[in-house]
Amino acid sequence: MAFQNPTREQIKDILQNSTTVAVVGLSDNPERVSYMVSEAMQAKGYTIIPVNPNADTILGHKSYASLKDIPDQVDIVNVFRRSEHTPPVAEEAVAIGAKTLWLQLGIASEEAADIAVKGGLQVIMDRCIKVEDSILLPDGKSKT
Repeated sequence: MAFQNPTREQIKDILQNSTTVAVVGLSDNPERVSYMVSEAMQAKGYTIIPVNPNADTILGHKSYASLKDIPDQVDIVNVFRRSEHTPPVAEEAVAIGAKTLWLQLGIASEEAADIAVKGGLQVIMDRCIKVEDSILLPDGKSKT
């Protein structure tokens, strides 16, 4: 059976109940989409944890070489890497106990989704987290 993303209501619940987003492939270049999306999410109240072995800090936060180096609990692993690089990211997301694997717009991997689902994670593929958050939580993350 082919993978299907959660419903809009389920995605809204994921965003509403998540605070910490580890961003794999977050660039320190403000011109890159990963930076712009993460900066917007940070402005909306999410804690952004950069995962980029080639940067020390991004968006004012320490950057980690890999997910397994992050000392904090991660709710969403948001991935800005090519599809073929996502299965190992899914394995790390499972290993650190993340709740959701989110592959950004244009990124999809049945293998990564299978790894994550078998590891108990929710999976969203080929969707932009910033766009979904703007549509589903236009007034921010308040629970009212």
